[in-house]
Amino acid sequence: MEYSESAGRLRKMIEKAIDDQKITRAEMDSILNIVTEDGHIDPQEQALLNQLQEMIENRSVKYIL
Repeated sequence: MEYSESAGRLRKMIEKAIDDQKITRAEMDSILNIVTEDGHIDPQEQALLNQLQEMIENRSVKYIL
């Protein structure tokens, strides 16, 4: 499956958060800006967001305020 350009950028940001095991408010804002910049969330973007949310909930990625 081919990813959209924004899904590719989103994947890079989420992979960075996974590698760091943390995500800052600024990084989360950037992620949300990427997702909403084209006016809709495509399936790849939604899957990546779901993965990140699950990792924040189970604390494998810590959300830093």
